[in-house]
Amino acid sequence: MSRLTQALCLAGLTALSCGSALSTAHAAGTLTIATVNNGDMIIMRQLSSAFEKAHPDIHLNWVTLEENVLRQRVTTDIATGAGQFDVMTIGNYEVPIWAKQKWLAEVTPDAAYDMSDILPSVREGLMNDGKIYALPFYAESVMTYYRKDLFQKAGLSMPESPTYDQIRQFADKITDKENQVYGICLRGKPGWGENMAYVTSLANTFGAQWFDMSWKPALNSDAWKNALNWYVSAMKADGPPGATSNGFNENLALFASGHCGMWIDSTVAGGLLFDPKQSQVADKVGFTAVPKGTYGKGPTWLWSWNLAIPASSKHRADAQTFITWATSKEYVKLVAEKKGWVAVPAGTRASTYANADYQKAAPFASFVLNAIKTADPSGPTAQPRPYIGAQFVGIPQFQGIGTQVGQTVAATLSGQMSVEQALTSAQSSVGRTMRQSGHGQ
Repeated sequence: MSRLTQALCLAGLTALSCGSALSTAHAAGTLTIATVNNGDMIIMRQLSSAFEKAHPDIHLNWVTLEENVLRQRVTTDIATGAGQFDVMTIGNYEVPIWAKQKWLAEVTPDAAYDMSDILPSVREGLMNDGKIYALPFYAESVMTYYRKDLFQKAGLSMPESPTYDQIRQFADKITDKENQVYGICLRGKPGWGENMAYVTSLANTFGAQWFDMSWKPALNSDAWKNALNWYVSAMKADGPPGATSNGFNENLALFASGHCGMWIDSTVAGGLLFDPKQSQVADKVGFTAVPKGTYGKGPTWLWSWNLAIPASSKHRADAQTFITWATSKEYVKLVAEKKGWVAVPAGTRASTYANADYQKAAPFASFVLNAIKTADPSGPTAQPRPYIGAQFVGIPQFQGIGTQVGQTVAATLSGQMSVEQALTSAQSSVGRTMRQSGHGQ
């Protein structure tokens, strides 16, 4: 068992990731694709018949999963070399870590793919030792969405660079629980890539961080307490009921159906919220920068969902053919033709943002492009830190500790724990996991 596999086991993944390999049976010419149930990936699956028509010798078998389940399934598969999947949808968190372990196949698209068209900040996150190990399907930063009509009715004006204090004041004024309109919607579903993606970025701007330079957890600091107190008090006062069940998809549905006054989340949601086919409030959505906390600076959110080929795949050539198609300029044009320009995958290709039709359909385009171009996941926290990442910590153990702490944070929303109890528990559990894995020792 490799050191990383041991770390994954210690970090809290299922016992399956530490056990025997799973069945690797595949039908000849069949690619099994693991992907997340986000709107853009569902469109990819819907349009994939065009790929199969052009490549009749390649059949696509889809495994579409909820985000937390996807992460566990693909991590289990890759760590054991089980070979269940030929294509995996993974983030820029996993790509460099897994590439170093030689768990991913190098990707070598031809000149027609135009790798130089991929935005540099996105492309750099998919490399290890100068080689590409995944192709980006979409990329995102973070922004604040708000209902212009509710702000106008309340006599409010959204600043270009709001503070979290202002956001809380706005949320109080536009909440109308009798009519099921909630001033603020934020991720509450436990998971390192669900509630902790948002909470980690919130903590950064309040001056908090996960570890000090000795890899000692720093989760019981005043800065963490201030950030988490803001989150819990805002969500209890102005958030929707059952928030611990709400991740990206659930909050998207709430906002699109008119139940959220503000939502701080991924820029990729813009393509869905401004699409009248998918959003009841498409003509009422405003957007602005992510709020700032008391520290105000900090590393900035940059995430990409990417298509990668596990080294265990028996169909690497066919898999590369597929992921090249699904992330190509031609695929962008296909989505525009079938679903409209507002629905095309965002955040990856300069040519998309240079397209006049996309600019016209997506009023948020220039904002998102600038956010992704200027995103700095390596930016400074209030105190020096030994890791990189804005909404995650770029170490293998983070899958486990992030999900573990995410469950503890969710307990504060449901009233099972106080903020102080949660952070004391998190400090202890993270320290124990880090000692067991030998990281920083």
